[in-house]
Amino acid sequence: MSITASTATTASTATAQTHPRPATRQVPALWLALLAAPVAAGANSAVLILPDMAGALGVGTADATWLVTVFAWAMAVGTPLMAGLLRRRGLGAALKLSATLIVAGTAVLAVAPWLPLAMAGRAAQAAGGAGLVTAAMSLAGSVRRMGVITAGFGTVGAVGPLLGSTVAGALSWRVALSAGAVALLALPAVMRRADLSAPPRTTPFDGRGAVLLVLTATSLVLVPRHPLPAAAAALVSAVLLALHVRARPTGFVPAALLRSRVFVLSAALACTLATSYFALLFTVPQLLRDRTDWSSSTIGTYQLVALLVGSALSMALAAAAARMTRPRVLTILVTVGAAAPLTAAFTPWAPLLLLVATLAVFTTSAGQATLAVYATAATPTAQRPTAIGLFSLCYQLGGAFGPAVAAAIALS
Repeated sequence: MSITASTATTASTATAQTHPRPATRQVPALWLALLAAPVAAGANSAVLILPDMAGALGVGTADATWLVTVFAWAMAVGTPLMAGLLRRRGLGAALKLSATLIVAGTAVLAVAPWLPLAMAGRAAQAAGGAGLVTAAMSLAGSVRRMGVITAGFGTVGAVGPLLGSTVAGALSWRVALSAGAVALLALPAVMRRADLSAPPRTTPFDGRGAVLLVLTATSLVLVPRHPLPAAAAALVSAVLLALHVRARPTGFVPAALLRSRVFVLSAALACTLATSYFALLFTVPQLLRDRTDWSSSTIGTYQLVALLVGSALSMALAAAAARMTRPRVLTILVTVGAAAPLTAAFTPWAPLLLLVATLAVFTTSAGQATLAVYATAATPTAQRPTAIGLFSLCYQLGGAFGPAVAAAIALS
């Protein structure tokens, strides 16, 4: 089965509406990229400034990493919840709530004197960012436009640590952690062009399904920190969720999605590629320190260039994907995706590790763009916002698993 330009166009119906829409202008892809990409900077801006954050909040550096963990958690659980809101209440409600959460979270973070309050602010920022990313992806419609969004996400994420360090040095770490608020600049343009109307209500909200999904995702995110209890909790909540889906097949997690081979394989591959990328993102700098005499600043600069090149290449593949068969695209993703960790493990030439960073970001960004369209095109129109939310959840879980894999490699 292949994806063609007509198939990609069909995927443009992946919005929250379940009824015929009034004629609207297509939102330019660059506005969608601006709506989604800043959350990547907000997520990664804390990487190099953990000591500053810890000192200001009066905690140890290890405790300050909770500000990173809680952001990843809120992104993971917020994505399907925001997708559910988009499906039931429409794009307008999702965008307004997302903007409110970002503004409120940024305000709390700006004045929080204690770590728990700062964590609450970060969680609100992440949940709002998840809503904006979900909205942008639901409006993309084609692999090429999705590629602009994911390439922007990868590019901004790559410069996030350096941007956070620079802003923290010039202004404050609190300002550095507020980079995601830049996405609000895209809201007026998006809301002028998109259909914001609410779809007609069909079935009652499945609160139990939503709670079980949140519990499952939360447990999975915590596995790297607390392996045994979190894994046990994830297993129990996943079994309960499966039983609930069987009893209510049209609920918060539609059974039709789980029965769709295309959706399940696309989401699983996206999670695998994201896990590999985030693991290599942390592993490659350490390997370069061990194998070269480069300074930390030199390593950081070279890795940034490598990640930017990979992001640009991912956009090129996304643009060409509509003219390629699906097996060919998947072959490229799987081959290059496997080449990245294998090269990191066996290359005898240290500078070749920079190519690993390029390959890793290329596969995860291009994979997110192409696989998201494959996954949503294979689902009924009414369930496509939910499909986007669950697909994005799988990608976010890769962001939680990857650093844990990197830590295990470092300790081995």
